[in-house]
Amino acid sequence: MGAEVDLLRSLPRTTRNLKARKEGKSAEVVRVSSEFGAMYFDGPREYGYGGYHYDGRWQPVARDIISYFGLKAGDRVLDVGCAKGFLVKDLLAACPGLDVFGIDVSRYALMNCEPEVTGRLHLGSADELPFPDGSFSAVISINTIHNLQRPGCVLALREMERLAPGRGFLQVDSYLTPEQRALFEDWVLTARYHDYPEGWRTVFEEAEYSGDFYWTILK
Repeated sequence: MGAEVDLLRSLPRTTRNLKARKEGKSAEVVRVSSEFGAMYFDGPREYGYGGYHYDGRWQPVARDIISYFGLKAGDRVLDVGCAKGFLVKDLLAACPGLDVFGIDVSRYALMNCEPEVTGRLHLGSADELPFPDGSFSAVISINTIHNLQRPGCVLALREMERLAPGRGFLQVDSYLTPEQRALFEDWVLTARYHDYPEGWRTVFEEAEYSGDFYWTILK
């Protein structure tokens, strides 16, 4: 297991109306959101993002990732759960010559990707990555693998490790207190597995994941 590292520290805080989400949440909303289609990305806020548009907020994150992993032109990077490719776009711009790719389960997101990443995004799931062993210099996965059941999370971590041993970074939903857990459960739409950090570390150990990690925590 690697280190707890906050590589998203420069990302602006997202405004969340927890009361509205809790009141609007239903089994049907969860079902539609979990399709990761137009409603999840660009429909009303109660179904997901409420409009997922590029605004440059990932640019400092991309620079931090490049610096942290010491990436350079010719290196290959994979973003697991790339959505419309915002981070892929910013990684490409921040380090000319860096070879960056993404993968996501959402056909809608890939068909509405940023023009700069056309041809670099693949349709697929985090628990079965269609790339050869050791084929990337770094593998990133931000707020994605928790959308799988626990066994799928283990497989996804093994896949990240297989593609870039010891050179992974992921961020997942978690909480530090029962109060934070209650807030999260009111808000969450798509996460199928979540736990306290201790529980996640057990998953990391089971998967023999040696990359780094951090938590997304509602407060």
